[in-house]
Amino acid sequence: MRRYARTVAIVVVLVVLAGLILGFQRIQIGGFERGGDTVLGLSLGLDLQGGSYLVYEAEEIDPVTGEGRVPSPDEMAALKRAIERRVNASGLGLPIIQILGENRLLIQLPGISDIERAESIIGETARLVFMHREYGVIRDLTELEDDDVLSIEADFIPAELLEAAQLPSSEPLPAFPEVMTATSTEATATSTATTTPEDLPPVLVVDFTSGGAGKFSAVVESMKRTSEGEFLPPSRLDVSIEGETPLRFDISGIAIARVGSSTRFVLPFPQGAQGEQVPDLEVAREMVGDDSTVRFSEIQTQVDTSINLTGDDLARAYPSQQSQSGAPIVVLEFKERGAKIFGDLTSRIAGSPTDAIAIFLDDEELISPTVSSAITSGAAIIQGRDFTVERVRDVALLLEAGRLPIPINQVEKRTVDAILGADSLRKSAIAGMVGLGLVLLFMVLYYRVPGAAAAVALFIYAALILAIFKIIPITLDLSGVSAAILSVGMAVDANILIFERMKEELRAGRTLTSSVNIGFNRAWPAIRDSNVSTLITCAILFWFADQLGASLVQSFSAALAVGVVTSMFSAIVITRTLLRVVASTNLAGRARLFVPAGGAQLPQRDAAAAALRS
Repeated sequence: MRRYARTVAIVVVLVVLAGLILGFQRIQIGGFERGGDTVLGLSLGLDLQGGSYLVYEAEEIDPVTGEGRVPSPDEMAALKRAIERRVNASGLGLPIIQILGENRLLIQLPGISDIERAESIIGETARLVFMHREYGVIRDLTELEDDDVLSIEADFIPAELLEAAQLPSSEPLPAFPEVMTATSTEATATSTATTTPEDLPPVLVVDFTSGGAGKFSAVVESMKRTSEGEFLPPSRLDVSIEGETPLRFDISGIAIARVGSSTRFVLPFPQGAQGEQVPDLEVAREMVGDDSTVRFSEIQTQVDTSINLTGDDLARAYPSQQSQSGAPIVVLEFKERGAKIFGDLTSRIAGSPTDAIAIFLDDEELISPTVSSAITSGAAIIQGRDFTVERVRDVALLLEAGRLPIPINQVEKRTVDAILGADSLRKSAIAGMVGLGLVLLFMVLYYRVPGAAAAVALFIYAALILAIFKIIPITLDLSGVSAAILSVGMAVDANILIFERMKEELRAGRTLTSSVNIGFNRAWPAIRDSNVSTLITCAILFWFADQLGASLVQSFSAALAVGVVTSMFSAIVITRTLLRVVASTNLAGRARLFVPAGGAQLPQRDAAAAALRS
């Protein structure tokens, strides 16, 4: 018994460690962390835990040709590391990321319920850009030349334009509210009265050449802008009339009407100082004068100019809250170059109501604040209309982790419901317990004492393999569970080989201790060769699965390899030690308990002599 004390102590320590690993849901020692809220803290796959299955395709645009090209293996590896860094830091769990083919990534997120947030963290490129925004910037319309304008005069609204506006099926003129009121559906249905040009204030009529009319029409259309459904105030047209009494005013592009398909355009006449319309045509004509010339400029609503300041110039980004309002914000700290650019810009535009800093994240505007004073400390804050505590944390994470090296597009998405995962896990657990129970029952009934030793060894084996799965960790899906159950059968197979060898030695008249030792020694080559061949097969399966992105096959091969190695340890060390300990007790004299039931008669020997020889 004493000669086996060291081996027994090692087995006991391993069992205690396995029990501690499985007994605590989460294990955290320094930077080492394992476990979670799953069964025994094991890492479960999508089919057992639920979650999301995402496939992304990466394509990089060649800057020279402008055509897409397949990323290099190094670029795909960098992309994989960037996404792993993002997801790991977000608290969304441990992702399973594989490169499929040349330019695709398979991302599995077991147990993730907030799929939209996960997709946002994975897919955003996190490209932060700072722009100098100017409001009301005047741009000369160089596309219009002086020769493009034939004449300009103050007159009543052209009759054909007014008649078109009064047709029930026509669109009302946005430039003239009076016409819109007079030509509403209700008015035309209840009254035959019409509005005459003399009933309306005078207007400016500008006559262009045919080429000039086309240019001016394009200018007016370009000033009407919208941004993804959100109305952006249109640019305005700056009109400068040079004559006896110079006039300068601006109008919105939507207030300009073209007279049919002619070259004439109608512009609202400039209002008076109090906003009133000019009531008299003669007064309007005196204001315009004779032989006046007109020049047009565009007053742009806003112009964003690059200042060559991006997220690459950040030293740090972290979430915080405003001290007064408590609103979520992201605090930015710039590197030396970024701090200088930011400080120079804020010093130049501080106090200006027509200048601001526009901040974009992945081409989406976050905020465009004006600057009240110069910011030269190298730190700033950003906030957004949709910023919540979680959104701020994610934005800071994306900026801190860095932008993706290659743009990616989602090409496939599958979600496994947690209820289906729980049902699969329950059925897998039942299948495992039933299979293990039947194997143990067979071993005990047929092999008797050695079978009981094998049963104890199998329980220890089950604890060890689950502890290994948790510590490595190996993500268990249905294929991994099936591999673990299969490895139980392989562990029993090794025990059967040993027990059959023991039986032959006992029939030959050897003592129990000798039979145990010789049986193990002679069965070892067969056990070794069969398990090594299985391990080689597992390695081949794992390599091909990794190349092809077959996660189910990869999980199966990894779990089976761990199970095979653990089963060899269980059969050669644990079962052998248990039988040696039993052979040193009084049971050694009852050799019939160590051979299969219904076996051949063993040679008669005295129990005391047998015990003495052992």
